[in-house]
Amino acid sequence: MTSPAARTALELTADLPVADLEDFYRDLHRHPELSLREHRTAGKLAGQLRQAGFETAEGMGGTGVAGVLRNGDGPVVLVRADMDALPVAEATGLPYASGTAGVMHACGHDLHVTRPAGAARALAAGRDTWRGTLLMVGQPAEETGQGAARMVADGLYERFGRPDVLLGQHAAPGPAGLYPHVPGLIMSASTDVDIVVHGRGGHGSRPEATVDPVVTAAYLVTRLQTVVSRELAAGEAAVLTVGRIEAGSRPDIISDEAYVSLNPRTRSEPVRQRMPAAVRRIAHGECLAAGCPREPEVTVGTTFPVTVNDAATDTAVAAVHGEVFGADTVFDPGPAMGSEDFSEPALGPVPYAYRFVTTTPAEVWEQAPGDTVPEKFSAVPSNHGPRFAPDLSTVAPGVRTLVSGTLTQLSVA
Repeated sequence: MTSPAARTALELTADLPVADLEDFYRDLHRHPELSLREHRTAGKLAGQLRQAGFETAEGMGGTGVAGVLRNGDGPVVLVRADMDALPVAEATGLPYASGTAGVMHACGHDLHVTRPAGAARALAAGRDTWRGTLLMVGQPAEETGQGAARMVADGLYERFGRPDVLLGQHAAPGPAGLYPHVPGLIMSASTDVDIVVHGRGGHGSRPEATVDPVVTAAYLVTRLQTVVSRELAAGEAAVLTVGRIEAGSRPDIISDEAYVSLNPRTRSEPVRQRMPAAVRRIAHGECLAAGCPREPEVTVGTTFPVTVNDAATDTAVAAVHGEVFGADTVFDPGPAMGSEDFSEPALGPVPYAYRFVTTTPAEVWEQAPGDTVPEKFSAVPSNHGPRFAPDLSTVAPGVRTLVSGTLTQLSVA
């Protein structure tokens, strides 16, 4: 182990208040808040930053938090943590499970807040070892793709200075203790699309007097699967998921309308633009075939850009993680189909590095069915699921990943 960043990181995190950080995490997990409602979470993070000596602002972009620690001449490094939870009913059985009905930290954002809080404390206490400006950002509304852009539009950079580099990380399934890095495209683009199918309602006993939008929506859902399987080249990576189909109020009533919501994902901008156009064409065609009284309403909603790491930045961070945790813990899994708004603040552009930290408890991984890593990976609880429960033992290493990665970008004494 030779790099100053690795040595300094281990020194600064040698005496982390692990019990306090785990309690902080449990508290956040018990009190999840949906996008742009993260008032309590933001207040908790702001309190941690102020206690560490950061100049702190709240309410940025709605419920965002920013804390800055200026420590002499050097780079401006932004470390981002997303804060919002999801409308998922928790089924983990944890003693610190969500106390809010139908809302859960099902994507690990409670970990994402806890680790920067610990990193801020460690880096502030060791400010004699580095120079530069550290900007810690608690971002709202990542799940809806709004938060990053809202904070930038609300003057984040004008108030605290434009960063030289952005750093972030995400909790992920996989045996705890691994740190996947990708020095390039790491996450995909996605676009939400909502469709309203207009029919002509009536009594279930007289379908001949109606135009049933449920039947049309069912054909539509099936046909949409051909966008990926029949309209894209085999070498193009894409996914199209229909996450919602909704209609009617009783078994014997044929509704006037049906609602379909879907999410296409891709790794290239040209394909991202083609997929909503294909969805629109298929929706119009199915409604025409069914004799719907009106054309469907097709609305393109939230769009997430691709996340493409700056290779040099990611390589530097991956190298220090290899030094701190062992070379066998760092690997390149290739790009994921998940999406993020992390790259939104980089518009300009600003180089950034984003990586994963695996969090599946060892016993859960070992007991998962399958003999190979892919088989087990598909079997363990994953992000956005009601049983997603990161191992508490990953809190402290997650702090260490942030501290060591951040020190590669600051001027280390």
